[in-house]
Amino acid sequence: MARTWAEVRLLFERHGTGVGLFIAGAVTLWVFILIVLPQIAMVAISFSHNLPPAERGGPNDVYTVSHYAYFLFGNDGGFNTLHLTILGKTVLASVVVTAFDLILCYPIAFLLAHGARPSVARLMVMGLIVPYWVNEVLRAFAFRIIFGSTGLVNGLGLSLGLWSEPIDFIREDVALYAGLTYAYVLLMIFPIYNAVEALDRNQIEAARDMGAAWWRIHWRVVIPMAKPGIASGCTMVFMLTTGAMAAPQILGGPSNLWFTQLVYQWFNDASNWPRGSAYAVILVAVCILFTLLTMRVFKVKIGEIGR
Repeated sequence: MARTWAEVRLLFERHGTGVGLFIAGAVTLWVFILIVLPQIAMVAISFSHNLPPAERGGPNDVYTVSHYAYFLFGNDGGFNTLHLTILGKTVLASVVVTAFDLILCYPIAFLLAHGARPSVARLMVMGLIVPYWVNEVLRAFAFRIIFGSTGLVNGLGLSLGLWSEPIDFIREDVALYAGLTYAYVLLMIFPIYNAVEALDRNQIEAARDMGAAWWRIHWRVVIPMAKPGIASGCTMVFMLTTGAMAAPQILGGPSNLWFTQLVYQWFNDASNWPRGSAYAVILVAVCILFTLLTMRVFKVKIGEIGR
């Protein structure tokens, strides 16, 4: 807290009272009006009954945990295996996508920070950013075309003799995993790049001069420095993957239901806002638990993740 106030005071000293008040006011409005208050409202709604408008505020409008109980036990008293399984599959898929992104993006981030010449690095950054000028929905449809039965991947596989008939990559969720992995690569690359760039290159050269293998250099020198960036990237990719809506809707197989689709169904199809809010709160809680676990694994503080 003392550090936060010190940074606020430094902001006012550097930019003056007017600019300081504007930035502080804008951040306060953003955090409280667009983040905190909606979350509080969602939590409050999740503990209410789904009543007609005429009965709200009446004697039947009392707090309840029935929506959370329904998520766990359903209507028949047994475990709600369908919704519990969907949440479990969503979390597991999000962990897999996060791991894929980390494995893919760590070498790219290191190459950008310490391997490529500045001119080449700028071209690489442009090559990473430009495709994201295209809308997320259009990118998802592009992946559906690429992995379709007559798409590029099946065409290459059939022409090279790798398989004898088209593979249904949509039903097998290959297209979904590929699309989600690609959708959030920037959110993994740039936090790691930001952390690795601060590493003194002389430390890497010293490790090489002492005969350390490349994997030991990364394990003992680079990765400890990159831990805040890795934790930040993993947190953002996991949260956005669990909260994805367009890609699972477009690229998911017929039997694959994402947890956000359940939330959408409760809000829009069933018009049951309290139950939809309860499911959304559960998803937020899972994301918070993952963030805490990530901080524990990488031994970083929340302030280091937010840098």
